[in-house]
Amino acid sequence: MALPLVRWSFSSLSSPLSLSTSSSSSTSRCFLLSRRLCSRNPSRPLRPSATRREIGLGDGSGSKVLLKEMEYPELEKWVHSHGFRSGQAMMLWKCLYGNNTWAHTHDELLGLKKEFRQMLSEHATLKALSVKDILTASDGTRKVGFYYSSCGRLQILFNLEDGSVIETVVIPCSRGRTTVCVSSQLGCAMNCQFCYTGRMGLRKHLTTAEIVEQAVFARRLFSSEFGAICNVVFMGMGEPLHNIENVIKAAAIMVDEQGLHFSPRKVTVSTSGLVPQLKRFLRESNCALAVSLNATTDEVRNWIMPINRKYNLSLLLETLREELRLKNKYKVLFEYVMLAGHRRREEAHRTRPGIPCKINLISFNPHDGSHFRPTPEEKMIEFRNILAEAGVVVFLRLSRGDDQMAACGQLGDPGGVLLPLLRVPGRFQAAAL
Repeated sequence: MALPLVRWSFSSLSSPLSLSTSSSSSTSRCFLLSRRLCSRNPSRPLRPSATRREIGLGDGSGSKVLLKEMEYPELEKWVHSHGFRSGQAMMLWKCLYGNNTWAHTHDELLGLKKEFRQMLSEHATLKALSVKDILTASDGTRKVGFYYSSCGRLQILFNLEDGSVIETVVIPCSRGRTTVCVSSQLGCAMNCQFCYTGRMGLRKHLTTAEIVEQAVFARRLFSSEFGAICNVVFMGMGEPLHNIENVIKAAAIMVDEQGLHFSPRKVTVSTSGLVPQLKRFLRESNCALAVSLNATTDEVRNWIMPINRKYNLSLLLETLREELRLKNKYKVLFEYVMLAGHRRREEAHRTRPGIPCKINLISFNPHDGSHFRPTPEEKMIEFRNILAEAGVVVFLRLSRGDDQMAACGQLGDPGGVLLPLLRVPGRFQAAAL
């Protein structure tokens, strides 16, 4: 059986992230660029794709509302503002997210009053993305690419051909735990050295609707083939907590009991370690948190994850300890990419952060230009066994979808403009390619 990767193309970008690609750029300039990208205020959107005014929620200008931008209380208020009752709002919500309908056109809004449907056709847009293509990997994983189809004043940009694409991965499971891996940004500013998406730089934050619709499309396209799609992981393109406003809102829509009704425990938001946003997420969302750890020393993590130079391991782990005291029976998922030459026995003994947690050991998935090689499976098993013997709950996550560049760390297409790879520290030269 083979896997789905979904591509969604964007036409709303006026230009890619501007970076110098001159071969004369020195290592120090590359390092400075990486630091600037990682120190940019993560709570301030780089380039929001649709403001409140543009989606028609606040100015009365007649621009159409994109319905999937709204949580249910907002939708109900909007429906009231057009003279209709709460019952119609709930029926609309279920057409969008429940009842196995997942409506994308006004013709699919079954059971609504004629007058209400007429109002929606005049004032609302149902769909934020359009499928570009679907790639199937040999193990059943699907990668789906989407065109960006915005609403209101951005609608005209849909027909521009700049080639920008976001990708969503659907990972089937024979035990009925099919997962959709959603993207939260086009590109990423974190420049993690093992991640292909990071080479793109940050091009665009995705809106709430663009994030939610990836999960909606997954159920609409693949539920009949794979059965229930019950897990969502924010582990596609982008650093989710760098786009925290839209990610928290999208996650809230996904877990709404009258809609998509994902269990909060089955919606996992991953982060490279943006500490202020991590605090906010743990306080405002009841969904699960994953932290991409990948190293147990600042020396290594500073190199492979430049964000560590701003929020180091000590600060990150202490923040988690403090915040988890306020949460009952909550476990963090630590993610650990297994890079050949860096996962020795002493590293395994240090991988015990003293925090209620589970650990995923993830195969490194090669891509063009990377310094790294995958750790052999037998070495991963040895590493896992050391952790398990110490009482850590640990899982192996072997590659899925890598033959279609649908595996962890392989999404995106940097094109001709790449963030620089950082200089390999001297003591790790032998382990790097």
